[in-house]
Amino acid sequence: MLNISKNPVYSRVDLTKYKAGQHIFSKQHFRYFNRFLRVFAGIMIVVLFLPWTQNITGSGFLTTLKPNQRPQTIQSPIPGRIEMWYVQEGDYVQKGDTILHISEVKNEYFDPRLVERTGLQIDAKEMAVTSYEEKVKSLDNQIDALKRERTLKLQQARNKLLQAELKVESDSIDLEAAKTNLSIAEKQYERTQVLQEEGLKSVVDVEQKKLKLQETQAKLISQENKYLATQNEVINAQVEIDRTNASYIDKISKAESDKFTAQSSQFNAEVEVTKLENQYANYSMRTDLYYIRAPQNGFINKALKAGIGETIKEGEQLVGIMPANAELAIETFVDPIDIPLVHLEEKIRIQFDGWPAIVFSGWPNVSYGTYGGKVVAIETFISDNGKYRVLIAPDPDDHPWPKELRVGSGAKTIALLDDVPIWFEAWRQLNGFPPNYYQPTTALADKSVKK
Repeated sequence: MLNISKNPVYSRVDLTKYKAGQHIFSKQHFRYFNRFLRVFAGIMIVVLFLPWTQNITGSGFLTTLKPNQRPQTIQSPIPGRIEMWYVQEGDYVQKGDTILHISEVKNEYFDPRLVERTGLQIDAKEMAVTSYEEKVKSLDNQIDALKRERTLKLQQARNKLLQAELKVESDSIDLEAAKTNLSIAEKQYERTQVLQEEGLKSVVDVEQKKLKLQETQAKLISQENKYLATQNEVINAQVEIDRTNASYIDKISKAESDKFTAQSSQFNAEVEVTKLENQYANYSMRTDLYYIRAPQNGFINKALKAGIGETIKEGEQLVGIMPANAELAIETFVDPIDIPLVHLEEKIRIQFDGWPAIVFSGWPNVSYGTYGGKVVAIETFISDNGKYRVLIAPDPDDHPWPKELRVGSGAKTIALLDDVPIWFEAWRQLNGFPPNYYQPTTALADKSVKK
């Protein structure tokens, strides 16, 4: 029947004599099939010359446009133990609302009056600082008084020295006068003695002159002693000046040493006050950290830690929160070969998971159920999956995205490029060539402006 053998049956047997043969060979069914093939071939030829929009497809998921609007987890800043939950999954919380309360697990913070006692220590140290300040002021006053007293004492000693010097000068004059008197008395005695020998003067006159001479010699010796005594007074006055100056230097130095010691103690007390104030602030802030609060308005997604009395570590994730009023965006990934064809502000068509759509990627005008978007960011470094990340925001010129969309749901993106015939696109796809490189009108306009 298949006419495979070289000895066909129909050459020896007439099949038309049989009913089955008459039924088969009397009709030409292939005529309609040939007509169908010709019509289909004509349609395909026409379709090959229809315009087709080249595109880059990608798959991604919904995220938010701003980083602070993306889902986040709330961590515990300190280690502790869960004492009470104030929310449940799905609750809406505002910024600052308490989510849970934890208690302390470190023994150095067990004291319930730790902050109060630290404040009392600060007050005591501040009083010590005040005491040292008053002591420094008293020592300053003492030093000033000693300096004033030294000035007066030195002035008094200098006056005494001046008096002694004047007395020395006076005694020196008296000494010279005594020497002159002695010289006169000697001459008178000698003259009287000569006259007595000549018989002109009596013995009594000689004896009187001799007595006067002896008195003059005695006065000279007395005046010399007085002169030497006044010189000693000058020396004593100079010694007194040096002694007074040294004495007051010692007293002032001792007072200044006490002052510096008090200042050192004051500075040490101020350092301790600063440390205690730092501890007080740390304890106060740590006490405030016992209450885990919402960082922003949003919905509680999932409690990562549960129960009461469970111990948590520092930085451990406690609960997830989804910020409210987030600006949605699409995070999609593009192959490195296609990334030069993606530009900022470029129009993108999006198909969301769960939203029925009829998509003709090369004929966007006949696609149904897709939404518009535009490229707002292109990553300059390749991701871990070997593709480049592209962020797509809603297109304000297109109809808005559904309000029921949730962050994390899947989405497929179609970036529309150049218009080419279908036969060219089929040839490109069969050979694995990239889409035609082109520049969007906005990029061309920017280049013309720069030129």
